[in-house]
Amino acid sequence: MTLTIRVATRADVPAIVRMLADDILGAGREAYADPLPQAYYDAFAEIEAMTGTEQIVAERDGVIIGSMQLSYIPGISKIGMKRAIIEAVRVDSPLRGSGLGSEMIRWAVARAKDKGCGVVQLTSDKARTDAHRFYEKLGFKGSHLGMKLELK
Repeated sequence: MTLTIRVATRADVPAIVRMLADDILGAGREAYADPLPQAYYDAFAEIEAMTGTEQIVAERDGVIIGSMQLSYIPGISKIGMKRAIIEAVRVDSPLRGSGLGSEMIRWAVARAKDKGCGVVQLTSDKARTDAHRFYEKLGFKGSHLGMKLELK
């Protein structure tokens, strides 16, 4: 079974939303339904149109089994260092713990290097302690305190 990691297409949106909704936090904030709310397709169209942002999927034998969003951000600090941000990493629930997530993150780090980034950043909800251990095993360090302000 061949694993392919690639830039997502519009046809992948339902599978991406299904994985976003399939965890304890996502179940309360996503709206996975048939048909999907148009807002998901609108958001995908914005991502697809942006320079420097990619929705990525992992696919095995034609089935989407993982997803993440990558953004490449230029910066002035650190002598003009470009940064990559990894967001919304998801692995299909039956495959969690299989090593797929590690493959996806290694792929994302290599892609960030190819895009000229000097650092890869991510945030993870404080409640996701298993995810924190996962990222630490891959070499990420909890070097900063991330904060968010919900705008509703």
